Amino acid sequence: MQLHEISHKKKKKKRVGRGGKRGTYCGRGVKGQKARAGRKLQPIIRQILKKYPKLRGYAFKPTREKPEIVNLQIINQKFEEKEIVSPKTLLEKGIINRIKGKIPEVKILAKGEIKKKLIFKDCLFSEKAKEKIEKAGGEIK
Repeated sequence: MQLHEISHKKKKKKRVGRGGKRGTYCGRGVKGQKARAGRKLQPIIRQILKKYPKLRGYAFKPTREKPEIVNLQIINQKFEEKEIVSPKTLLEKGIINRIKGKIPEVKILAKGEIKKKLIFKDCLFSEKAKEKIEKAGGEIK
């Protein structure tokens, strides 16, 4: 007897879901996506990614930055009579900080009182703040 004369049975691969000893479902359960031939389950991450662009405010982000807010109370404490109040001087005194390396826009609100005559430059104001500054004898340029 030689090697090529030896015969052995090849084991047949089990064909799932085509009848046989376990019936037509053959371990797949009944109906549903998992029971189908050639099934492809949708990845969960894909569903999340599909929803993402539709979230509120996704496409439009404000390009203009909000101004830094400074109250009259702080200005009254930090500045002397007849001094100039501008974003640059507020930065030097440590009242405001730089945003992304730039001096931010400043808005002055009317919280507190002002009793000094000051000169204001390059600032935004609330209406009440303007009234209080003009009452105290300050200038707005």
